Amino acid sequence: MQALTASQLLTVWEQGTSQPPVHQALLLLAAALPGISLDNLAELSIGQRDKQLLALREQLFGPQLTSVIACPVCAEKLEFTCHTTDLQAQTNTQPGETLVWRHGAYEVHFRLPNSLDLTAVAPQARPANDDLAVIRNQLLARCLTSATHHNKAVTVDQLPETIVSKMVAHMTEVDPQADVQVALSCAACGHQWSATFDIIVFLWAEINAWALRTLHEVHYLATAYGWSEADILALSAWRRQTYLQLVQP
Repeated sequence: MQALTASQLLTVWEQGTSQPPVHQALLLLAAALPGISLDNLAELSIGQRDKQLLALREQLFGPQLTSVIACPVCAEKLEFTCHTTDLQAQTNTQPGETLVWRHGAYEVHFRLPNSLDLTAVAPQARPANDDLAVIRNQLLARCLTSATHHNKAVTVDQLPETIVSKMVAHMTEVDPQADVQVALSCAACGHQWSATFDIIVFLWAEINAWALRTLHEVHYLATAYGWSEADILALSAWRRQTYLQLVQP
């Protein structure tokens, strides 16, 4: 994985600011993994993609992650800290690999969902609860190579709900990095629950805060010294901070 310069990261941030999270993830990986084509990156399973994003996050900001979340019962604000290794799950599949799942008389050949699939089924707005099953079935239909019942071909719509639910659960087991859960406990009310950790949402929020802070530093130093943005960004973060301390009251 290639180390990104401040200038490169700002360019990715600018390009991805108005894009959905799936596109933001691919922009970041395309910059950090220039030897892999965008098409190949898009074909990584969600878990494979997120594993690379975790590695990029560690390279950019270090291995420790800190976040604040509100308790769903009492709304108390909780701060939790973890290490990137705490969020890593084992993934043993290859991009686009066809897998087989059998349950009773059903046999399903499938691949794991990737970024292209998420983009294809993503709703324009936040989906209502009634639409979640439809989106799930659309995603499953894209990932199924074939399905049979007693050796007779069936479609996703012909699969019973129990089989669909078991199939989705199996896909999560095969690609656990795609659905990372963090165990949380509220010190105020004692409520315990699990929250989904979305690496791209978390990482992009960090990048956004970093970019705004960096542009502020560029503006201040350019005003004070007359340097160009490129010259300022070429400085190490430590040297930028040193110059800022010299010119700020």
